[in-house]
Amino acid sequence: MNFLAHIYLSGDNDLITIGNFMADGIKGKRYKKYPIEIQIGILLHREIDTFTDAHPTVRKSTKRLHKNYSHYSGVIVDILYDHFLAKNWADYSSIPLDVYVDRFYESLKTHAEFLPTRMQKMVPYMIAGNWLLNYAQIEGIQNVLNGMNRRTNNISGMDQATNELKEFYHEFEAEFTSFFEELRLFSGEKLTYLKQMHNLE
Repeated sequence: MNFLAHIYLSGDNDLITIGNFMADGIKGKRYKKYPIEIQIGILLHREIDTFTDAHPTVRKSTKRLHKNYSHYSGVIVDILYDHFLAKNWADYSSIPLDVYVDRFYESLKTHAEFLPTRMQKMVPYMIAGNWLLNYAQIEGIQNVLNGMNRRTNNISGMDQATNELKEFYHEFEAEFTSFFEELRLFSGEKLTYLKQMHNLE
């Protein structure tokens, strides 16, 4: 899953959320140098990614893209699924999306010291462009895909993937909705387990 889903699935603990957000930049056992809450967030992120990558519904979505985007298909689906989470946010949270993301941005600023250097450089652009709120619009997803394509030196062609999003919009949305219900249950159970393991509950 992409940023918004990982943040949402972290619950209401700020440091767990920060850990989940930054986890891709923390390899191997390096997570152990962080506070316990951040460690839990990193471990939860890894569990979510493993569950997502192996799920048949997600694979159905990625298969639709594989011909044109090959191994980048999974990255694209992560981004498309964040679009549907943002678009349908009111189905998942009683806090309006704009309020929710503003709170998260403030938390990022407060806890910036924990972020890997690469993320510290990225966060100001994320906040200035309000990426998380703009995921709800296809134009926002287009901007994300444009940036991802540039980072692959225009090799991936990911900037074209909004064509498939528009063509198969209802199929992608139905797959997201079905999958995300399972992911919410899985993540909730894993988060409870990780907290218990680290005596946080």
